[in-house]
Amino acid sequence: MKVKVFKHVKYLWDEQKAAELAGDEIALFLYRSNILGADLRITNFGGGNTSCKTMEKDPITGEEVEVMWVKGSGGDIGTLTRKGIAGLYVGRLHALKKVYRGLEYEDEMVALFNHCIYDLDSRAPSIDTPLHGLLPFKHIDHLHPDALIAVAAAKDSRAITREIWGDSMGWLPWQRPGFDLGLQLERCLEENPGIRGIVLGGHGLFTWGDTSHECYINSLEVIEQASQYIEKRLGKERPVFGGQIRKSLPEQERKKQAASLGPILRGLCSSYDKMIGHFTDDSRVLQFINSEGLSKLAPLGTSCPDHFLRTKIKPLVLELPADAGLSDYKAVKEQIEPQFEQYRVDYTEYYESCKHPDSPAMRDPNPVVILWPGVGMFTFAKDKQTARVASEFYINAINVMCGAEAISEYTALPRQEAFNIEYWLLEEAKLKRQPPEKPLSRRVALITGGGGGIGKAIADKLAAEGANVVLADVVEDRVKQAHATFGRDVAAYAVCDVTQPESIGEAIQTACLEFGGVDIMVHSAGLAISKSLAETTPEDWDILLDVLAKGQFLMAQAGVEVMRRQGFGGDIISIASKNGLAAGPNNIAYGTAKAAQQHMSRLMAAELGQEKIRVNTVNPDGVIVGSKIWEGEWAEGRAKAYGIKVEDLPAHYAKRNLMNEIILPEDIANGVYALVAILNKSTGNIINVDGGIAASFVR
Repeated sequence: MKVKVFKHVKYLWDEQKAAELAGDEIALFLYRSNILGADLRITNFGGGNTSCKTMEKDPITGEEVEVMWVKGSGGDIGTLTRKGIAGLYVGRLHALKKVYRGLEYEDEMVALFNHCIYDLDSRAPSIDTPLHGLLPFKHIDHLHPDALIAVAAAKDSRAITREIWGDSMGWLPWQRPGFDLGLQLERCLEENPGIRGIVLGGHGLFTWGDTSHECYINSLEVIEQASQYIEKRLGKERPVFGGQIRKSLPEQERKKQAASLGPILRGLCSSYDKMIGHFTDDSRVLQFINSEGLSKLAPLGTSCPDHFLRTKIKPLVLELPADAGLSDYKAVKEQIEPQFEQYRVDYTEYYESCKHPDSPAMRDPNPVVILWPGVGMFTFAKDKQTARVASEFYINAINVMCGAEAISEYTALPRQEAFNIEYWLLEEAKLKRQPPEKPLSRRVALITGGGGGIGKAIADKLAAEGANVVLADVVEDRVKQAHATFGRDVAAYAVCDVTQPESIGEAIQTACLEFGGVDIMVHSAGLAISKSLAETTPEDWDILLDVLAKGQFLMAQAGVEVMRRQGFGGDIISIASKNGLAAGPNNIAYGTAKAAQQHMSRLMAAELGQEKIRVNTVNPDGVIVGSKIWEGEWAEGRAKAYGIKVEDLPAHYAKRNLMNEIILPEDIANGVYALVAILNKSTGNIINVDGGIAASFVR
């Protein structure tokens, strides 16, 4: 049966692009992989794998040999490049049958894959290598489409497979990936010649073709057919997930509740190690968490190994009304903390009952996925990308449960099988190969004035050292441009007027929804007016005190509220100025505001120290190059005060400091970094980054 129109998958094959790659089978295989990975309904980040086989010249014998090119360990087909694949002799892979000793010795085969390497620049071969290598087809896709996993996870999966595809598809029961599963795929094909693919129970799909395009079309057609089969039955005999038993809050209320509870959840999820959060109120999530079936399906856990490796075996479903009052965070935490404790107990029991003598030590028992009926889903992980991907995978799991329940009854993997995947020694080895975390990993920084100058330099530095950053700035175009310089999952932005509590609250809400909370608050928003006492107007005075001092007060007040909800301290950094310590001509309002910032920081440090919230100040001086405040009247005013030209200001300021250095925004960023990453027992301090101005020495 040929599918003419695709509704449930995207047909992304570009004939012109493919024509440009014609004759290069590896390039076409990579192209196919990338467009398959671009559709999350077909496979998610890091999920599935693809391959092709070509004839190559053996570098030793000079003979033509068959070589398989396959996605390497830990790769992602959506972003797969030549560097991410392994090239192996097909003949040698088949020769491994002679030394295979059975399921008990499955893991030893992975090391033997290295003896099959043809391309010496290969990525480490994955455990799925024999699943491709023992099948004879030139192009093979192993995918995890939601619709196919729904079929694979249905109670009567084999019968449904036959009902959809007749004799054209094979079927195998669940088994952990490995060499034996490759042998079973090979045997299934021998017993069912002419089939177009194989459904792996509880797992996913194998499809193939003689060319990259044929393989691509075959995969799409099979997925489309499964999707159509589910669609015809969805909600027909019984309501989806048994029907809705509660309503969601309106969108803005959902987000307000999520932003308020998120830091509390982050603190509870960080009892072993600090976590970064992600929130979604996707319509599919809301349908599931508001349904009658939530209580039945959520405890069962997920089915596909790729799902629960990223989401843990099951989510935590919060027992908390969607409209619960959250202003008393201590009372809220007291209400939900026992639910976390029970989750940890359950996870520990799961580990203890399933572990083997050589199992790795138990990992963090806190939940990854937290469902709040009526509001949405939170996910927590070591970084934003991992938390976001966990969210995407659980949405896949929701789709699978929805489809399986529509056509039959959803079944999860047995707990022991799930454990054997989660604590697989090969998975543990993969975790240990990951690069070390950066100094500011797992931390979230909100930077006012983040759209340019010193604020942007601070954001760049903290992000480079592993932090997630939220850029807050009063000028929308500027902050959007600054945000665009960061990669995905690194930064967020908010248009923020630091003189308005509501505006600061919205910036804080952005941080909590995007990353789960805030650890570092940097007040870098500023402006400067250089006038004498007689020339300074009340309006000049008000705006300087509002932006610099009042803005710092409001920012700190809102940030401390979040830090208290999280319960693990934090950092508040004020970007003040040498002018708050050393008197100079024609800056009475500016200097006064900067002095207020400095003393306010001391007062906050004294008040907040017992809560491990550290408050420090960085004092720049003469940051002219790249600084926004030097682009207008301030520069002209300072030049006038010193009787020099504007263009001579950088040299003038450099000459007056002891080191004769020009101070750059990056230097101020380094001062902030030192306080938040290195000087972790320092509070109430001022770091001067001014090249040495004797008049502003603190002591």
